[in-house]
Amino acid sequence: MIAMQYSFTLPADYDMTIIDRRIREKGPLLDGFPHLLFKTYLSARKHSADLASTENLYAPFYLWDEPDGIDSFLSSPGFAALTRDFGWPSVQTWLVWAAERAADLRAARYAARTIAVIAPYSDLAACRDTAIAEGRSAMRNGALASLAGFDPTQWRMLHFTLWETVPVATEATQTYEVGHIALPKP
Repeated sequence: MIAMQYSFTLPADYDMTIIDRRIREKGPLLDGFPHLLFKTYLSARKHSADLASTENLYAPFYLWDEPDGIDSFLSSPGFAALTRDFGWPSVQTWLVWAAERAADLRAARYAARTIAVIAPYSDLAACRDTAIAEGRSAMRNGALASLAGFDPTQWRMLHFTLWETVPVATEATQTYEVGHIALPKP
């Protein structure tokens, strides 16, 4: 599995209802997209009462079962339209160590993402085992999904969780509102 995210930073005075409308209209179009395990349509508001964010963001997050899905999506007319409207993003990817999902991901209203640097010469097996244990703990504490992965090109570790309620976050955590979750067709 491969996790993927790109993010658009929007002006502080940007009308975020434009993003909300885009998510409502475009979100269902990716239901059943080949190799997509889920796509969360995420946004963050600089002045949100619920979630602290330093910026207005539109930042979809994907979980793919294989690389062909990423290629198909990034080569699609939908992605071309997105880049025409918002610009050419840097697409981050992570190899997935572990991913757990509850039966009803559509109940998720919030997401939390933490990216941490992996120090040189770290014991990667220990990093993996700790990340997997933290993900299982999140699931026991009510997360609807938990994903742990790493990026060996920049030596960064990813923790991503989905929640029905506002998650507890640290200063290093970016929190988001979930506008829609695209899933495979049943």
